[in-house]
Amino acid sequence: MLKLNNIEVVYSDVILVLHGVSLQVDDGKIVALLGANGAGKTTTLKAISGLLRTELGQVTRGSIELDGTCIDRLGPEAIVQSGIIQVLEGRRLFAHLTVEENLVVGALGGRGGSNIKSDLERVYHYLPRLRDLRRNTSGYLSGGEQQMLVMGRALMSRPRVMLLDEPSLGLAPLLVEEIFEIIKRINQQEKTSILLVEQIAQATLEIADYGYVMELGRVVLEGAADKLRDNEDIKEFYLGLTQLGERKSYREVKHYKRRKRWLG
Repeated sequence: MLKLNNIEVVYSDVILVLHGVSLQVDDGKIVALLGANGAGKTTTLKAISGLLRTELGQVTRGSIELDGTCIDRLGPEAIVQSGIIQVLEGRRLFAHLTVEENLVVGALGGRGGSNIKSDLERVYHYLPRLRDLRRNTSGYLSGGEQQMLVMGRALMSRPRVMLLDEPSLGLAPLLVEEIFEIIKRINQQEKTSILLVEQIAQATLEIADYGYVMELGRVVLEGAADKLRDNEDIKEFYLGLTQLGERKSYREVKHYKRRKRWLG
């Protein structure tokens, strides 16, 4: 359904950030996009959502397709209308608005808005805590509640594809588990396709169907999520575990040289 074909992204006409990235998100699937900071994950999402233009970036080669139609030359508003919505890293809210007002804003730009009341009930079904908080000012919510709110706001646009950028960022482990469970429910019950950018490899691959690993602007590894979960390179690079289960220091992991099959 959503397909990136060998795309390159350049910022300010001189800085090449993505080097021929190809990936695919099939209907109703969760696809993980893994990688360390600076790997190019967020740039990939912004290339899809059209937000590159706000940062003087552009797709200079390759194409991005939704159901076979190129969307890489469309503006962000047209891409949202086509059914793709990005939930930005860092929980970007209208802090002075209430929870419910934030949710209503989400219905205005996308494919929702025809029946806001039923859309709100749909969001409260997946995120019942937001119902109790609906009259609270959004800026005073906890980090976990704010993450639920930005996901709920995205749902209000009735997306076909959700691009989630590190929803676990800054959250306690129990909240991360809850957020991932919500993502799984939305995918299964709404049949919404999800491209999930994360650094928590193991937990992400537990809910994903397929995964890609990025490094320095390139996809260096891909495969079914269960295969990647058992991959020794993934375990060592992300968790610092050797084959015997002995944990390495962060410094050793940071400078770990992937074996030839990492790039094979």
